[in-house]
Amino acid sequence: MRVSAQKRTPGNATDLIKAGRLPGVVYNKETNIPVSLELREFDKAFRSQGTSNVINLDIDGDEHDVLVRAVQMDKRRRQPIHIDFFAITANQPVEVAVPLEFVGSAAGAKEGGQTDVQRREVRIRVLPRFIPSQHLEVDISELAIGDSLHLSDVIGQLPSQAEVLDSPEETIIAILPPRVEEPAEPVETEAAEPEVIGEEGESEGGDEVEGDAE
Repeated sequence: MRVSAQKRTPGNATDLIKAGRLPGVVYNKETNIPVSLELREFDKAFRSQGTSNVINLDIDGDEHDVLVRAVQMDKRRRQPIHIDFFAITANQPVEVAVPLEFVGSAAGAKEGGQTDVQRREVRIRVLPRFIPSQHLEVDISELAIGDSLHLSDVIGQLPSQAEVLDSPEETIIAILPPRVEEPAEPVETEAAEPEVIGEEGESEGGDEVEGDAE
């Protein structure tokens, strides 16, 4: 995906944000370029590409292939306020996290089991041209209660050139037995003293009960 950007002067981030632009930086070991881009254009690209797919960033006519490395968010407004792009080179391996997409409805979940998702991505090191263009699909429809899937069950979808950085034995999803609620223990309560309704009288032990008679 292609996104347009412009070089910027460091230090004017607040003004850029007010103008609907997103400040950022493009970097690697040899490059450090402060940039800005339209917030809406970045939002569209980020929703499509995420952090694992290459974005073609056009900086004033100079094209760079980049990966999104970090997005700083305004927690109150829930919108990006700064973006870090990592500039990649064709023959330099990069580390990316490939998302996992769970499809189907587990058989065990239909029987009351609890779906426990433990991982939503797998980290790999690979040359940029071999980065997967989409997520890895994980079919969970056959999972019964007590079943689980591991990274070893899905990494076969990755390019053969990719080096998996996570342990293949890591669990990505499991179907746990239904929760059994323990019966509540009975709560012992003391008998309440009876309420005396009527004329003025004496309490137990001979103490007078003060009160005004109607």
